[in-house]
Amino acid sequence: MNFVIDIEKKDYEAFVKANKDKSHFLQSYAWGKFQEKANNRIPHYLGVRDKKGKLIAATLVLEKKLPLSYSYFYSPRGFVMDFSNKELLKFFTKNLKNYMKSKKAIFLKLDPDLIISKKNYQDEELEIELDWKKILKNMKDLGYKHLGFTKNFETAQPRYSFRIDLAQGKDKVLDHFSKTTKKRIKKSLGFDIEIEMTGRKDLDKFFELMRATEARKGFVNYDFDYYDKLFEIYSKDNEIRLFLAYLYPEKVIAKYQTKVEEFTKKKESLEANVKGYKEANYKEIVKQLNDSLENIKIYEKALKEHGKKILLNAHVIIFYGNKAWALYAGNKDILQDAGTNYELYQHHIFYALEQGYEIYDNFGAVGDLSSNNPLAGLYIMKKSFGGDYVEFLGEFDLVSNKMMYFIFIHLIGTYRKIMKRIRRLRSGNN
Repeated sequence: MNFVIDIEKKDYEAFVKANKDKSHFLQSYAWGKFQEKANNRIPHYLGVRDKKGKLIAATLVLEKKLPLSYSYFYSPRGFVMDFSNKELLKFFTKNLKNYMKSKKAIFLKLDPDLIISKKNYQDEELEIELDWKKILKNMKDLGYKHLGFTKNFETAQPRYSFRIDLAQGKDKVLDHFSKTTKKRIKKSLGFDIEIEMTGRKDLDKFFELMRATEARKGFVNYDFDYYDKLFEIYSKDNEIRLFLAYLYPEKVIAKYQTKVEEFTKKKESLEANVKGYKEANYKEIVKQLNDSLENIKIYEKALKEHGKKILLNAHVIIFYGNKAWALYAGNKDILQDAGTNYELYQHHIFYALEQGYEIYDNFGAVGDLSSNNPLAGLYIMKKSFGGDYVEFLGEFDLVSNKMMYFIFIHLIGTYRKIMKRIRRLRSGNN
């Protein structure tokens, strides 16, 4: 076996995409180029070739420069290899550590795409073929420090997610949606919303909604330039799409006006027909009539304040290998009862299916499902689309300079606490 560096794009991409279990956009060649341009990370494309020169392992490693010429490495969702092959893992680790030392890298962080548990949409445990406990032991024996089985978003990548098996076909995918989600989508479909698949040219529209969403949640992730660079890099190979959902309030008002006429006639008919009168039916009709009148007021207000065409939802979907990921979602904080957000999710889930992708990843959920967890709503929302609830092995650090690692970890910990306190003060939460 030979340890190799600077693997050419064509060779690297062919190997990573061919590995269906480990192919991940965070391990794509493009992600390294994007991180280089957006965050000043230096990408390294490393791997192992067998005696015949065939790649049998590869990974993207991102280098972050630190003071005094030090650095640290991060391999997001790496490595692309058979972790069960202890000999290969040992060989790669040994050479990787030597490479790290040559670059004065204090440590390497990785969070492999290794699933250790899975439940289907009915919360039934599914069998996992991977002997993850053996892999965990082997990695620890080789010096990898496991950072624990975290439950929320304490690590660089989420340790839980929902993945929809698109290979089962559209009917089964739709059948696994929750009843509430189906109901919301049905309602939205009745409003004749417009869905547009677009790209970089409409990024300003996405960014406007993203900013509004972040403001509601009390944080700001990235500036416009970050998203612009993302689209610039991934648009080259058509691996990113922007989906926009527009609602026309005049159409919705017309729908509710028709309902008002319908319910008014039914109400008058029941009032006129004393023998056929049923109080329960009458109350329900009156309720629906009043609801329709109230909704007309809501949509007339939206028409007046936001115009005849309202952009309510904007989702960024990234495609790579055999998978699609729901990467970012921005939503306007009005007319949420229309269900447009859910219809938009259905739209790009089916788009991915029709394009031949096998897995749709809703990209991030939590493991702490207690009712008082403020992030539990995210789990409920993503679960409603019926994917498999998967748990990943977690995050590891491979240390090459113990003293500097100790210093770095403690400094970073202090820095993060300070920044968290500053954000709280700015948001008014002491």
